[in-house]
Amino acid sequence: MLFSKTSVGLEIRPDGVRCAMVAGSQTTPRVERIASALFPENTVMVSLKEPNIIEPDLFVEKVKEAHNLLLSRSDRISVSLPDSVGRMLLINLESRFKSRAEALDLIRWKLKKSIPFDLADTHLDYQKLAVRENGELSLLVALVSKSVISQYEELLQKAGLQPAQIDFNSFNLCRVFDRNLSHDGNSVMISYYDNTLGVIVFADGIPEFIRIKDLSGTVATDSRVFMEINSSLMVFQNRFPDQLSKSVFCLAAPDVIHDFREMVAEATGFNVTALEVKGIVTPGNSAPGDQVALYPYTAAIGAALRSL
Repeated sequence: MLFSKTSVGLEIRPDGVRCAMVAGSQTTPRVERIASALFPENTVMVSLKEPNIIEPDLFVEKVKEAHNLLLSRSDRISVSLPDSVGRMLLINLESRFKSRAEALDLIRWKLKKSIPFDLADTHLDYQKLAVRENGELSLLVALVSKSVISQYEELLQKAGLQPAQIDFNSFNLCRVFDRNLSHDGNSVMISYYDNTLGVIVFADGIPEFIRIKDLSGTVATDSRVFMEINSSLMVFQNRFPDQLSKSVFCLAAPDVIHDFREMVAEATGFNVTALEVKGIVTPGNSAPGDQVALYPYTAAIGAALRSL
């Protein structure tokens, strides 16, 4: 279509930036172009509280370089950041709230002893997931230091871009494979993406349990990853002993996905379906269609889907 809407997703990693321009719709996405640029060493160092971008000028230069390769006419982008930049968690609220401001106050009060940031320097967002049988509200909460997120926003703007939404990688990975996860209702998604293990359990398509852990320096098939998966599933089973999730999905790099799937199957005791972004998107004339080429852009594609 000549006037098809397009959206740009941009993933920022410690080693570089990856961009994807996506058209179509959330249900039938088409990848038009992908592009990337590597950061010189120590340009970006992920931290919860300290500035993440150590070399601002180099960061701006490389972001411009990658975005220009997309040939996008828009400066509007959706951004995906490493999960270890902030925190995401599930909480239950006994009290109902009348406004967003009241909800944020209630969440801050509930989390005041467990937030790893100064409350005065915390950007907090939430999504209402469900109302439980006892009347409690189930919320998905994301936390990030205001000073950290502001640095990303300011330097992206300096690169001539307008960050419309900013998410963590795990959210964007789930967005790519939403059809698989929601279709199967009670399911588990276990991913190893950008040195980060993600274990997310869904009940009726809604997140019921989330555990995200940075395992930098560890390969996807390492015994430590296996132990972390086992530990996460044990915590979930202790909290929800009556809930069974028979649909298990996994995501990892193409060169390790076979062994990773076998490891996840051993940990869960179920058959495991490997997720592939190539099965979700249609490649445009200027984009590859194979999993090896598309996989590194999975989070960027998920970010782009948010604006379609």
